[in-house]
Amino acid sequence: MDYGNRAWRWKMSIAILLLGLGLTFIICTTIGPASIGFMDVMAMLLRKIPWIGSFVPRGDWPDSFETIVFQMRLARVTLAVLAGAGLAVSGVVLQGLFKNPMADPYILGISSGAALGATIAMLYGAGTQLLGIYAIPLYAFLGATGTAFVVYRLAMVGGRVPMATMLLAGIAVGSFLSALTSYFMITSGRNIHQVVFWLMGGFAGRGWDHVRVLLPYVLTGFTLMLVYARRLNIMLLGEEQAQHLGINVERMKQVLLGAATLTAAAAVAVSGIIGFVGLIIPHAVRLIVGPDHRVLLPSAALTGAIFLAGADAIARVAAAPEEIPVGVITALFGGPFFIYLLRKKR
Repeated sequence: MDYGNRAWRWKMSIAILLLGLGLTFIICTTIGPASIGFMDVMAMLLRKIPWIGSFVPRGDWPDSFETIVFQMRLARVTLAVLAGAGLAVSGVVLQGLFKNPMADPYILGISSGAALGATIAMLYGAGTQLLGIYAIPLYAFLGATGTAFVVYRLAMVGGRVPMATMLLAGIAVGSFLSALTSYFMITSGRNIHQVVFWLMGGFAGRGWDHVRVLLPYVLTGFTLMLVYARRLNIMLLGEEQAQHLGINVERMKQVLLGAATLTAAAAVAVSGIIGFVGLIIPHAVRLIVGPDHRVLLPSAALTGAIFLAGADAIARVAAAPEEIPVGVITALFGGPFFIYLLRKKR
C-alpha cells in the first residue's frame, strides 16, 4: 500500500511539473521588448501542430510577431529548457556518485575547461573563420570534455577511480585552468567584454543552430542516466555492497561520469557558465520526491528546465533595455536558497 501511495505521488509530481513546464514555455515566449499576449502565443503554437492547427483561427497579430516568436524567443526558451535540464540531471548523477551534496556539474573542472576553450576562441579567433558561430561552443566543449578526461586519468589508482580522489583532482585541475583563463584575458588586451559576458552565462544571440548542437547530447546523456538509475540507487549503499549484488561498479562509473560530463559540457558550451542549477535543483527536488533516481532524474530535468527558462526571462526584462547575464540571476536565487537548505538541514 505504501508503494502504491509513493507511485501515485511520483506520477502526480511528474504531471504537475510537465504542466508547469508547458506554462513556463508559453509565458517565457511572451516576455520581451515586443508585447505579445499569452493567448496569441498559444494560438501561434497550436497552429503549427498538424491536424490541430487548421482548426485554430488566426488572430489579428502582425506577421512580424510570428517571426519574433518562432525565430527568436522560441529558440531561446527551448535552449534554456535543454540547458537547465542537462545541468540539473548532471548534478543529480554526480551527487549520487560522489555521495557528496556539494557535487555539481563543475566539480570535475568542466566549467574551467569550457571557460579556457571559449576564451581561446574569443580572444584569438581560433577557428572562427572556418566554423563561424560554432567555433566558441566547439572549443568550450572540447575544453570541458578534455578536462574531464584528464581528471579521470589523474584520479585512477590501480585500475580503479576512488571518487574522493577524483573530487580533489577536479578541484586542482579546475583551479589551474581558471588561472590560465585569467592570464589569457589579462595579456591579450582584446575582446575582454565578450569573454566576461560569456563567463557569466546567458542565451543572448543564441538560436535554433545552438538548439541542434545541444539536443542530441542532452537526450543521449539523459537516456543513459535513466538506464542506470536503479543501479545508481544501489550505489548509495556503498561500492562493496553494489559489487556483491553483481554490479560492475567501475564500468558504471565510467558510463555515468561520461554521460554527466558530456551533458553538462554541451550545456556550458552553448550557454556559458551558469552556476547553481546543478547544485540546488537536485537538493530541492530530492526534498519533494525522495532519493529514488528513477523518479529524481526526470523530476530534476523538468524542474531545472523551468528554473533556467524562468531565470532567462527575468534576465531579459529586469534591467531592460539592457540584459543581465543569466548566471547572475541564478546566483541571486540559488545562493539564498542554498543557505536556507544548509540552515534547515543543519
